[in-house]
Amino acid sequence: MNQNQNQNQNPNTIQNPETQVNKTPQMNERDFTNDILTTEKYMTDAYSVALNEASHQSLYQDILAAFNETQNQQREFYNLMFKKGWYKVEAADQQKLQQSYQQFQGYTNQLPYGNGQMQ
Repeated sequence: MNQNQNQNQNPNTIQNPETQVNKTPQMNERDFTNDILTTEKYMTDAYSVALNEASHQSLYQDILAAFNETQNQQREFYNLMFKKGWYKVEAADQQKLQQSYQQFQGYTNQLPYGNGQMQ
């Protein structure tokens, strides 16, 4: 990584060193992996909707098994891309996390049974 790239990088970015691939008009390993990851994400969304709509228990169990397998595959492709430096995340700001926590904690006081406890 040259100095300009390092200076432009967000200090909160979490990323492994990027595995270089040939940049050609043809799809490369990164392109294929990203395509599969995107497809797996789409499929888990679709399975989630199907799970909500399934009225037959046996069908529900079959869809759930497919959902779990797809979700696990999605996670494996995410881990692979992260390991190769093709996927980066940003560290959460602790102050923003605390603000969000307090905001949602306040919402629990608005629930009918107060503080989320059943009576």
